[in-house]
Amino acid sequence: MAEKKEKLFDMFPECSYDEWRAKVEADLKGADFNKKLVWRTNEGFNVQPVYRAENIADFKTTDSLPGEYPYVRGTRTDNDWLIRQEVLAETPKEANEVARDIITKGVTSLGFNVTLDNVAAVRELLDGIDVAKYELNFKCCPRHAVETAKVIVEYLRETNNLTNFRGSIDFNPMRRALKHGTEFPGDIKAIALELLEVVKSVPEMRVLSVDSFMFCNAGAYIYQELGYAMAWGAEWMTILTDAGVKADEVAHRIKFNMGISSNYFMELAKFRAARMVWAQIVEQYKPESKLSCKMMAHAITSRFNQTIYDAHVNLLRSQTETMSAALAGVDSITTTPFDVPFKTPDAFSERIARNQQFLLKEESHLDKVVDPAGGSYYVETLTVSLAQEAWKLFIDIEDKGGFLACINDGSIQKTVNETSAKRHTDVARRKEILLGTNQYPNVNETAAGKIENTGCNCGCHHGDANEGEGLSMKRAASDFEALRLATEAASNRPKVFMLTIGNLAMRLARAQFSTNFFGCAGYEIIDNLGFDTVQQGVDAALEKGADVIVLCSSDDEYATLAPEAYKYLDGRAMFVVAGAPACMEELQALGINDFIHVRCNVLETLQSFNAKLLK
Repeated sequence: MAEKKEKLFDMFPECSYDEWRAKVEADLKGADFNKKLVWRTNEGFNVQPVYRAENIADFKTTDSLPGEYPYVRGTRTDNDWLIRQEVLAETPKEANEVARDIITKGVTSLGFNVTLDNVAAVRELLDGIDVAKYELNFKCCPRHAVETAKVIVEYLRETNNLTNFRGSIDFNPMRRALKHGTEFPGDIKAIALELLEVVKSVPEMRVLSVDSFMFCNAGAYIYQELGYAMAWGAEWMTILTDAGVKADEVAHRIKFNMGISSNYFMELAKFRAARMVWAQIVEQYKPESKLSCKMMAHAITSRFNQTIYDAHVNLLRSQTETMSAALAGVDSITTTPFDVPFKTPDAFSERIARNQQFLLKEESHLDKVVDPAGGSYYVETLTVSLAQEAWKLFIDIEDKGGFLACINDGSIQKTVNETSAKRHTDVARRKEILLGTNQYPNVNETAAGKIENTGCNCGCHHGDANEGEGLSMKRAASDFEALRLATEAASNRPKVFMLTIGNLAMRLARAQFSTNFFGCAGYEIIDNLGFDTVQQGVDAALEKGADVIVLCSSDDEYATLAPEAYKYLDGRAMFVVAGAPACMEELQALGINDFIHVRCNVLETLQSFNAKLLK
């Protein structure tokens, strides 16, 4: 008798999208499907609550394998990315000591930012470091890029490492316009041509930088960073192919240094889209080999969302960011240490940053699988959608004269700064959450004592100051941090008393909301289990020396409780109602003007309280 075998899921009948949609709409009980379940992204497209096989049936992105053009699934057939650490040191000798230490701890890529004006300096820097074993990356002033390249190449020649070298020289003459709003004071094309000639004998030295992480750190949306990165890369291709350099040679010298924000799946899709779009851009320059269409991508976790308060949350942010890049198949990753916003990273924070990548490799084995997101209905849709939005931006920049023209006239900086301002407003209104800063703060934490500086000597320019008409590098948390630091510096720390009364569920919920609200300014919070009368609550608050009394109850009860409490308080402390009750106009007519609720601009509201309370 033949054995009967059941097939997995045979007991579940097939369900069409229309049937699923009808059931969901029934469960929504009249609520609007699009408003409840469809996510309108900052990237300019909608994300649906569910995706099915038919959504990606016509996608050409699913036709290739890892290592195959257009490289959406990766430029390699493995996922063994390089772990990079920036070497923080002032001199070649000091940098050498740091580098020799950290390569014994698993680092496979090094970033240097020291002056190399002669071969002796390079010898000192790389003494005891096997050039063939590690990727070496050098930052330098764009005006000195040729001189730096000459001494490095000379060292490689004398040590027989010309063909063993892997790495880059960060020639970024666009940085000046992006950071300061002023054009590079030199002939970019002439320097780039000379640079290519100098490194001609070193096949794996990338010298044309696309540092789009600057846009990520300035608060740009993901599609903006992607579009600008593509335009930046195309600028290099145009400048140098027009000058007679072969497309294959130019493409092989470009390195993309891209940022990673905490939008997990969107960032994963960004790198997949970047490889695909870049391959198609390079193809338009008629390279001799499609291998020249491969993108070399280094990923750096964001500084825009890092915070000074509750700084260990930065570890959670950078961990998901690192994971996005790893799953996306980038070539190397720098995980930014969690303490960068307030000090030069120390040995502990650098060790933790390294270990974050080791976790993903050695324990999660993410390096063992190439493009695990390939074929995912959701990620494939995000990849195509991001590519389309970035392509629109790329075409717009090309129509306006190209990337260099658009940064020299300041239009790109203006657009990114407008995006940053919008994101700061979203943070102020809690539409964008920074855990520990504008939501669920540790109200008793102080930070002034740990702030050593807002930058470091790593050359990454991540302070909050904005110079000229360049990109604003103001972190998303900076306004809230200024608010709390002002509270710390004041001679009196304001006390906020929760006058909880009436409906149990509502008073507890509103007390929790109000605690989080005022905690964002670092005020002392005094919570309570509840009072039988408003008189008891007010008396208890005044006995505690409260500066602000927050009435926490239900909307229905506010009509009687709020006037009673306000009258009894008689101006002896500031009076706030938690919520936006229907009787708000009637309460305002009585002189009650302070209400806190989900539609408030939290930052502006707290700034007004600081102005009244701090001495």
